[in-house]
Amino acid sequence: MSDYELFYWQMPFRGQFIRAILAWAGQQWDEHDDASVSKIMQADAAAQAVPFMGPPMLVDKRNGFALAQMPAIAYYLGETLDLMPESVADKALTLKVVNDANDVIDELTLDGGREMWSAQRWKEFRPRLERWMAIWEETGRRRGLTAERGTLLGVQRPGVADIVTATLWGTMAQHLPVIGRLLDEKAPATAGLTRRLLAEPALVNLAAVSRERFGDSYCGGQIEQSMKRAIR
Repeated sequence: MSDYELFYWQMPFRGQFIRAILAWAGQQWDEHDDASVSKIMQADAAAQAVPFMGPPMLVDKRNGFALAQMPAIAYYLGETLDLMPESVADKALTLKVVNDANDVIDELTLDGGREMWSAQRWKEFRPRLERWMAIWEETGRRRGLTAERGTLLGVQRPGVADIVTATLWGTMAQHLPVIGRLLDEKAPATAGLTRRLLAEPALVNLAAVSRERFGDSYCGGQIEQSMKRAIR
């Protein structure tokens, strides 16, 4: 029996962060098809479990608490599933990492597909993506992260910041291998952390289930098609 309901489109993208946190913590959850997600997203705010604009939206069935916005959900799960660091400073830094991840995927989809990718746009964007990689790499370097060992924040065991990091770069590299190669070159410690976490049984299983459910889909629609054409 599951303790959570996740409302997100049937693709990895922003919902994959929440799935990864739940999977890492050994939790079970139910999901809904796209029609159900669309229906609840378009419902009157007064009829929604929590007033929200777009998914992901999570319901904790143990207490009826509902929450939207990926970083807020990640924080809630981190606190309730013992995946957040102890210090207030490290909790704040965790939230910074999660919000950075949210920004990266917004930029990668050109603000949700407001424009389509072209080879020229990719060429212009690549230095900015490398800058994002440098931000991750320096964050880890300051806490002792190397390609072979450590966590992003230097804490004893992986937490939300590490799971989100691995999910961001690992899922991106799976669907856009050129970005995986770029990460190896520009941010080897981040790449090493990503590989170590993705080799853990919980995330290995999540990857297998995701491939079966979503196939080669990453963020969907014309923006994904243009992205794959341009980046390849």
